[in-house]
Amino acid sequence: MNAPASSSPAAGRDQVRPADGYAGDVTPELACRWWQAGDAVLVDVRTDAEREWVGFVPGAVPLAWKQWPGMQVDAAYGEHLRAAVPAGKKVVLLCRSGVRSIAAAKAAAQAGFEAYNILEGFEGDTDEEGHRNRKGGWRLRGLPWRQN
Repeated sequence: MNAPASSSPAAGRDQVRPADGYAGDVTPELACRWWQAGDAVLVDVRTDAEREWVGFVPGAVPLAWKQWPGMQVDAAYGEHLRAAVPAGKKVVLLCRSGVRSIAAAKAAAQAGFEAYNILEGFEGDTDEEGHRNRKGGWRLRGLPWRQN
């Protein structure tokens, strides 16, 4: 006897997880589907250096939440977001590991957007050896990305 589809592990990954201060947390796969379907704008909040050296998602809006050096929050972030995201569109926010994008999602929500944090980020969490890209993340999940 087959289990109902809703009890499968994949079905659980398609659920928005509740969050305080923004619309919720989503898996990289769900964020990618929304983005590719035109239901959301994908905003990469990593620094220019991260996108240049580590890799980037073609077609994502590059809008650093904090910029190197100094890692100061972009005071005009909400204005830049309004220029990049059409009114009424969801915004899904991507950082390295899914931490900076929480702060960016909260700021986006305060600016009036339906904002979602992408769990695991671009590179995922560190493994027991301190390396990324082995435990989750946009890249590891085989979603679109490129490297210069």
